[in-house]
Amino acid sequence: MTQATLERAPGRSAGLAGSILLLLAAMATVQIGASLAKQMFALVGPLGAAALRLVFASLILVLVARPWRGELGPAERRAVLAYGVVLGIMNPIFYSALQRLPLGLAVAIEFTGPLGLALVTSHRRLDLAWVALAVAGVCLILLLKQVKGAVDPIGVALALAAGACWAAYIWFGQKLSVLLPSARATALGSCVAALVAVPVGAASAGVRLLNPAVLPVALAVAVLSSVLPYSLEMMAMKRVPTRTFGVLMSLEPAFAALSGLALLGERLTVTQWLGMGCVMAASLGAAMTARGGGGGHAG
Repeated sequence: MTQATLERAPGRSAGLAGSILLLLAAMATVQIGASLAKQMFALVGPLGAAALRLVFASLILVLVARPWRGELGPAERRAVLAYGVVLGIMNPIFYSALQRLPLGLAVAIEFTGPLGLALVTSHRRLDLAWVALAVAGVCLILLLKQVKGAVDPIGVALALAAGACWAAYIWFGQKLSVLLPSARATALGSCVAALVAVPVGAASAGVRLLNPAVLPVALAVAVLSSVLPYSLEMMAMKRVPTRTFGVLMSLEPAFAALSGLALLGERLTVTQWLGMGCVMAASLGAAMTARGGGGGHAG
């Protein structure tokens, strides 16, 4: 082994660890934002809340990143379009699920998308073991649910659909991250997403979208749920393998449950917290045993 190889190895490990920290920060901000967004539903509904979030996020990102500088090639345009359309579909669907389900439960069900992606892209038995542990945790959350009220089947279906969009977001986001700088990619993708979501939100909420009581909250949701997490995730995608990214996102239900408890008063049982612990253990195990290098990257 050469001296250069020895010097590069710690750098790769530090880069992966830093990217994992970026993902953890993204998870925390997006779940706090989701809790705030849920409080907007009474005024503008889930579709209106999603539209406002994406509009404010796009405005902020365009001002910061100035994505109009430089032309896009055909491959870049296709990647931006795919990434943005997925975001524009995912946000309204997830908010519609969130209207019918507790935050922690909605995110746990939505996680089936990244979990499926991690399973499909895995090439090691150890990765499958972490996925199995995460599945056990999700089953504890879903099968032994004891929160007041029955599980809304429409809400479950919407959360599953949002999960499929989430997996597509990971896939297309990885492809886009190697074509464009993170800030520019996020800004362009968010603009496309807004163009997808705004007509639906406007048709649903109408003039209520201009309610002065809603706009400051929508701005905060945009920053917490879109600007910060998407930017952090785009930076992390450059170093985190696809399968590791997918399994790491299993931490989302735990972050969501904590946010729902603190901001929405949504309490879970001991059994459900045990399920969250299984999911978190699977995520940490996947992170600690992740291989360096770019072999797991999409595309």
